[in-house]
Amino acid sequence: MPRPATGRWKRVTLLRAALPCVALIAITSPLYAQALTPDLLRPVSESLLAPPNLFLRKTSANMGDDTADPTTDGKPSDRKQPAPSRIGNIPKYGLPAASGAADDGFDSLNRKRKQPKLHPGQAKPKASPGPGTPAPEVKGPTNPNGRVKITPPPSQTANRPPVPPSMAGIADGQPPRKPLPSDTDPFGPVGDYVGSFLVKSAVELRGGYDTNPGRISTPQGAPFWVVAPELVVTSDWDRHALVADLRGSFTGYGNSLPPTENGAISAAPTNVSRPDFIGHIDGRVDVTDYTHITSDVRLRVGTDLPFSPNVQAGLLTYPIYTTLGSTFGIDQSFNRLDIAVGATFDRTVYQNSVFTDGTVGSNADRAYNQYGGVGRISYDLMPGVKPFVEAEADSRFHDQLIDNFGFARNSNGGYAKGGTSFEFSRLLTGDIAVGWAERNYADPRLDRLAGLLTSSSLTWTATPLTTVKFYSNTSIDEVIVPGVSGVLTRTYTFEVDHDFRRWLTAIGKFTYGTYDYQGNSGFPGDQGNNRLDQTYTYEGDLIYKMTRNFWLTGTLRRDILDSNAPLASSASTVVMLGVRVQN
Repeated sequence: MPRPATGRWKRVTLLRAALPCVALIAITSPLYAQALTPDLLRPVSESLLAPPNLFLRKTSANMGDDTADPTTDGKPSDRKQPAPSRIGNIPKYGLPAASGAADDGFDSLNRKRKQPKLHPGQAKPKASPGPGTPAPEVKGPTNPNGRVKITPPPSQTANRPPVPPSMAGIADGQPPRKPLPSDTDPFGPVGDYVGSFLVKSAVELRGGYDTNPGRISTPQGAPFWVVAPELVVTSDWDRHALVADLRGSFTGYGNSLPPTENGAISAAPTNVSRPDFIGHIDGRVDVTDYTHITSDVRLRVGTDLPFSPNVQAGLLTYPIYTTLGSTFGIDQSFNRLDIAVGATFDRTVYQNSVFTDGTVGSNADRAYNQYGGVGRISYDLMPGVKPFVEAEADSRFHDQLIDNFGFARNSNGGYAKGGTSFEFSRLLTGDIAVGWAERNYADPRLDRLAGLLTSSSLTWTATPLTTVKFYSNTSIDEVIVPGVSGVLTRTYTFEVDHDFRRWLTAIGKFTYGTYDYQGNSGFPGDQGNNRLDQTYTYEGDLIYKMTRNFWLTGTLRRDILDSNAPLASSASTVVMLGVRVQN
């Protein structure tokens, strides 16, 4: 007979019914209800507590793989092992050291990172030995004290100027950059570019006193001022070339000189102010690397020299002459041999003479045209030495066949000279030549004019601060003195430039000249000897270069004329100060 359904009986009955179910669950799966870990404070993922999915379908990712985690769709789990315990460990805060380092090289803990990627053709960099690496053992001869004698190899850059890294092309893949040339003249003009032309300009303003501006036997001094502009234009082309060099001056005097008496040997106008200009434009067309077409246009504006016998007595001002000429030629190179030929033309005209009494005298008989040709052959004998031979022939035709004194002054002449140009280690550069010049006149009463010709232009860099220069030139000039064929002019200049500082330069100059008037008549007191004038000039200059654009100059000069003609000798002293503005 069944027992009555009391409360206790009901609890026993339910427990008996639940025990088989619990046993079935325990048999078929491990216990996931609670996982005990060493660190009870560390949270455990819910996936470790969830029961397995008994109905999970096997896939290729978990078949035969014991590491597959059913909770991640067959992927390996990174939570297979429990996390280490933090009990008793020092907690760490912030970012660890070297966590923000780059991917190559070494970090702050001296740990090697990834190797850098090399570009094609790039050399592999050498690894740094790092701190604490012992020095390599060096074997070799020893000193008396027992130490190893080390002989360092010669440095490849010991005799080279240092180059900034930005100019040395250190960056990978960049070609080395050419270093800028050194500035040999830190106070020289820089110039401005106008298109493809480099333009340099300057102007000098000077003032001073001349004790004998007319260069007459009786000195009469006067103050003076000078304005001297300059312009140099140079092309910057890969082929062909064009250069223009224009320089001029005007000298004005503060007061007029008293008129000289007619018939005096040394006469001077009352107004001795006079201009002076010389300029030329040179061009070159490169037809090929060995063939060049050359051209030259030149202009000369000036007056007769104050001591010249061409200066007439009683003049109001000096007559101004103008010579305009050009040369057109071709230059051909045959390996080391160079041949240049050219045709020349020059036109010279004079202003009329104005006298103090108001009369005007014509100078048309002094105007003439000159046609000629010039040739030069040079051979590059060795580096720095190039000997040459040069010859020129010309003819002069005056506008008037007979001059004002009844002489026919048309003539033929020329010169021939030989020399060499050289360049020795940039210390001695230039050229020097010696030859012969002569001229024959149409009038048989005029003797043939001839003489030794010298031409040179030498520059010797004695020290980086001292430069020595030597110039010489010879020319045959026209005169209007009756019976005198012409004047053979020779000048020799010796100059020394010294820089006390780069901004303070002293210049010493000495010039010697001879004026040989060949002819036995035409001069008062002529005893059958040609007139010969000798000039001596001693000059000292001091230049203070404040900036590249502004200079201060000072000049002291002594001019001496020694002539064998009576009352023709003279002397003068010139003092002047000035400023130079250039760009």
